[in-house]
Amino acid sequence: MKDYEVIIGLETHIQLNTETKIFCSCKADSWEAEPNTNICPVCSGLPGVLPVLNAEAVHKGAILAAAMHAQINTKSYFDRKNYFYPDLPKGYQISQFDQPIGRGGYLDLPLENGETRRVRIHNLHLEEDAGKTKTERGVRLLDFNRCGVPLVEMVTEPDLRSGDEAAQYLIRLRQLLRWIGVSEADMERGHLRCDANVSIRERGTTVLNTKTEIKNVNSIDSVRQAIGEEAKRQIELVESGGKVESYTLDWDADRGKLTKMRSKETEADYRYFREPDLLPVVLSTEEIDAVIARLPELPLARRARFEQEYQLSAYDAEILTSERSLSDYYEAAVAAYAGEAKTAANWMMNDLSRLLNDLGKTADQLVLKPENLAEIISMVDKGKINAATGKSLLKKVEETGKSPSEIVDDEGLGLIADSDALRKQIEGILAGASAEVASFRAGKESLLGWFVGQVMRSSGGKADPKRTREILLELLNKE
Repeated sequence: MKDYEVIIGLETHIQLNTETKIFCSCKADSWEAEPNTNICPVCSGLPGVLPVLNAEAVHKGAILAAAMHAQINTKSYFDRKNYFYPDLPKGYQISQFDQPIGRGGYLDLPLENGETRRVRIHNLHLEEDAGKTKTERGVRLLDFNRCGVPLVEMVTEPDLRSGDEAAQYLIRLRQLLRWIGVSEADMERGHLRCDANVSIRERGTTVLNTKTEIKNVNSIDSVRQAIGEEAKRQIELVESGGKVESYTLDWDADRGKLTKMRSKETEADYRYFREPDLLPVVLSTEEIDAVIARLPELPLARRARFEQEYQLSAYDAEILTSERSLSDYYEAAVAAYAGEAKTAANWMMNDLSRLLNDLGKTADQLVLKPENLAEIISMVDKGKINAATGKSLLKKVEETGKSPSEIVDDEGLGLIADSDALRKQIEGILAGASAEVASFRAGKESLLGWFVGQVMRSSGGKADPKRTREILLELLNKE
């Protein structure tokens, strides 16, 4: 069998998190609404109505274009994309075609082998969403709630080479969308949807062969699996002497199967023409410069800086930049903490992450502030409390809103660091464990841990572990 290469391009539809739809005042996110209750004459396509452009959708589209390193066009136009599906009440979709809000750009994709693949963006345009159809007991039902929801459609060049790479692209894109605050990017709720264009060619050639388009993939795992299945199908077809035809395919996640929906449309089929009811979108150079200037440090740039500035491993930096609020929290904690940045990273990745998971919160929603975390770590470092107490303080601060030192004082959680008081307590324990003392002095040094445990139990966990060991060794080795 010949050696084949899989060629993949993705079309992603990104729901912008605006309050209202793109051309009317209906609520934009109507995930939980009853069917056909979040509609008006504009988004349901009644005759005689006029669309009014949502400026927030334009602004967020421009932010995304800037984050994707795309050219933000000073003038863009809306067009009518004509096609006739039951869930499109007007018989056309208001979209952008040859002069979209953004053009070009890229998203860098770190690969497992340490290399980075640059996935180029062909264009990035604003459009309205269509409705939804579903079939129940042989009857087709229509829900127009999603009609008019603001989307950015972003089309990549055919730069991806496997289902795994496509999945990683979507993970990075989802991270970026949430990072810059333009979309919730929740695939289960339809905030981020993906169609995959798949073709194959002999490795080493540059020709782009006939592609198929996979639709209805609503999770990252489904994207990975569907692309793998389609690549396998095309290779088997070509090897048996067949020819790949340009079809739109439907992915059934429950069965893990692809089925043919229809022949794939071309641009000519849509008969694009300018939307006569909307003026051009005009952005001044100053407005575009302001969008770019307000763009935050992006995830990959921050990850690289964390590795260099804080001397973190690539793994640690990846975890701490997985979400923007977590990344901001870490930087604030490091700034408030006088110790090693790696120590703060360990507390963040283990104990704070556990707290976030238990509470179902993001870092910016915590009552426990970065300076509280820094104070807790410092108290452990200085021996004022032990690590177990420090970990318990995270939850107590979150629940009460009190400072860590206040809780330690109120509950008497500080370590017993007074050497005389600790020595007296240890002498009492040794006096009641003569057999174990004799065994230790006879060479069974592993009993040291048992003695430490007895002291910690007797003190309610408040004995200073380091000082405890020192005094124990002094007294046990004293004949």
